[in-house]
Amino acid sequence: MNQLDATKSGFLVCIGICIFIFIFLYVRNTTPDEPKEEPAYPESTECGFYPDEICSALFEGKGAAPQIGQLCQQNTQQTEITPCLGTPGSCNCSLIFQGLHFITRPLSTEEGNFSLAYIITIHKELAMFVKLLRAIYVPQNVYCIHIDEKSPQNYKTAVKNLVDCFENIFISSKRETVIYGGFSRLQADINCMKDLVSSTFQWKYVINLCGQDYPIKTNKEIIQYIKSKWNGKNMTPGVIQPAHMKYRTHQSYKEYVHQGNAYVYPTKKEKKDPPHNLTIYFGSAYYVLTRQFVEFALTDIRAKDLLEWSKDTYSPDEHYWVTLNRLRDAPGATPNADWEGHIRAIKWKDMEGIVHNGCKGHYVRNICVYGLGDLQWIIESPHLFANKFELATYPLVMECLERRYRLKVLNQAEVPSESHWHLQETSHFNMKINI
Repeated sequence: MNQLDATKSGFLVCIGICIFIFIFLYVRNTTPDEPKEEPAYPESTECGFYPDEICSALFEGKGAAPQIGQLCQQNTQQTEITPCLGTPGSCNCSLIFQGLHFITRPLSTEEGNFSLAYIITIHKELAMFVKLLRAIYVPQNVYCIHIDEKSPQNYKTAVKNLVDCFENIFISSKRETVIYGGFSRLQADINCMKDLVSSTFQWKYVINLCGQDYPIKTNKEIIQYIKSKWNGKNMTPGVIQPAHMKYRTHQSYKEYVHQGNAYVYPTKKEKKDPPHNLTIYFGSAYYVLTRQFVEFALTDIRAKDLLEWSKDTYSPDEHYWVTLNRLRDAPGATPNADWEGHIRAIKWKDMEGIVHNGCKGHYVRNICVYGLGDLQWIIESPHLFANKFELATYPLVMECLERRYRLKVLNQAEVPSESHWHLQETSHFNMKINI
């Protein structure tokens, strides 16, 4: 064999070896018996006593907590026995009281002697409504539930099956098809107010909520806040209507509902001036109102005429209550108030970097739907309630909030607690629950 032939033979052997190694590696890496690399989920030890320890880390604002919480969280959307609420007779009331952990006695003398009324407007997410209701429920308060007329029938049935177990919870006698930004939202509150005033319950203040709210302060803390800063006064945060908001009341709007579409649209018609030469204010749709003011709003001629004038305005619940509460002769009026009143903690998109550090969930209509990274900000807020929550999107947010909230409620109680009031048998929160 000459030198050229030897070189060729060696070259061919090298090629053969390379091909063999390539085939071997290919088969080795693609054989079905070899599992593919899985994403790095945290070990169970990282989740600790779930969810209490990860909740503690979230409330304390620890840097890695939102990422770990996102990986650890389980699907907690389904509240314990909400499925049986959809079928009449399948849930007995004792099961509802105990299985859903409702507080069944006043927790202090002060609370027992200071009854609050609640108006709750809902249209979806039964489990979220149950979580809200059981958080704010005490037997000495009264609750009017307004269910959106366009909600599915099975949702209406489930809510009715729940509230039928309680003497102090009822569904509003008249329901509206509620449209975002429309008069129907204000009318829904009016309907409940009429029912509350005509009821036999002797409530002192009324607070309005929606189904995506959740309390930050306990019933005791709410009462003490009202007594200390607003005794006999109404809370309607707001200011004289700014120039950039005048479009809401200077032209006529109409509500449109057809085949599942519902919205408010402007017309070309200009509105007349407000009745009785009233100065229009702009503020929050959320309020805390005395019973005497509610009776005034339902009977005073100025209130009635303003209500009629507001029917074709945009989002009238954001001017109606604050405008009436600035009348000096209205019961409990605060004519010189501004944005005072810590009613609702909301992260508005245009306030990012000014009053909050950004939304850690996502924005809907410029309002933050809270994520795990928002929990510390929520519990440190001075407000009574927070908005907005989506149980299906961020289940651990609600799991953490309601566990902490119930512990706080029971820590403040001045009566022995009953076993079914506890959401869990043992708490593993490794942080101090502020009381």
